[in-house]
Amino acid sequence: MEAALDNQPRAVTKSILYEQPLNERVRTFLRLEYLFKQAAHHVKRGTEWDSRATLNCILEMLSIFGNTNLKSEVLKELERHAASLKRLEQNPGIDYRQLTEVLDTISGRMEVLHQINGQIASELKNSEFLASIRQRSAIPGGTCDFDLPAFHYWLQQPAKKRTDDLYRWLGNFDAIGQAIQMIIRLIRESSNLTPAIAERGVYQENLDPNLPYQLVRIALPASAPYYAELSGGRHRFTVRFLDFSTIEERAKQTSQDVEFELACCVI
Repeated sequence: MEAALDNQPRAVTKSILYEQPLNERVRTFLRLEYLFKQAAHHVKRGTEWDSRATLNCILEMLSIFGNTNLKSEVLKELERHAASLKRLEQNPGIDYRQLTEVLDTISGRMEVLHQINGQIASELKNSEFLASIRQRSAIPGGTCDFDLPAFHYWLQQPAKKRTDDLYRWLGNFDAIGQAIQMIIRLIRESSNLTPAIAERGVYQENLDPNLPYQLVRIALPASAPYYAELSGGRHRFTVRFLDFSTIEERAKQTSQDVEFELACCVI
């Protein structure tokens, strides 16, 4: 009977992942990943509110792309990752076929980006329709029907018409979005989660500034009564575990020792 019980599938404990970018470039990439995921969720649905949510994501993407030359930033990061992975070719334990596939994919992403003339999503930046919505979005409730009659008209069009427009606009970000998602995946997969303990709810670690640390990841059981608050930069990071409450005015650091999983991603 005991042997039979041992063969039963064990329940998988659900975890919540918390991440802290350690430089501005990764911070921007994670924000864009968040917007890509949100847009992908809403664009598949046909309601007026989903169309609004998708368009809000597009406008936020435009704001991010307007603040920096992201095409250049992404190309630099792809080149850096390719150089780091290339050095692994001399490692006798490496899966050479898999490494070659990753390097080929990076090369392909770079080639596609090089073929883009001018700025990313320049078509959208020159759209008077989108510019009017973007301007009013800065005002609380500023995209009401009476504020933007053209937007109100568009929202009343058939779902297929709205969805076709949204997919066309999102298509402006396809190439760079795929490159950013690949970069983030490589960063996350560069280090495995390992057990760690935060004494009395706090954990701090110094980082070697000579190594290109990109991201700190924390995994905590979803059943835990606290959440992780991370802060840090190139030289060190700190994790505080705070008791969760929607009633207390201020979150309090737990006094318990907290077992969690930690990954310091460097590539």
